[in-house]
Amino acid sequence: MEASWHHRKRYRLGRELMRRQAGQPPAVRDRAERGNRRLNQRWKRFDARDTRPTIAAVAVARELAGWCWSLAVMDEPS
Repeated sequence: MEASWHHRKRYRLGRELMRRQAGQPPAVRDRAERGNRRLNQRWKRFDARDTRPTIAAVAVARELAGWCWSLAVMDEPS
């Protein structure tokens, strides 16, 4: 739940995040980028519909949990 609130702000790469991503494979960086943008877009859609922030946070948290699950079951390339 707590992590879902962090996707409410406009998405941008900060210095610290760019530093942490520097040693990661391009596929990992791309997947993280797409996931973060998608969750931010969900927040924008909820805000546009005047959805209560707590309800929106639960929905974004659910999607974030699904995204984390997809990482856990993803096959690693050989």
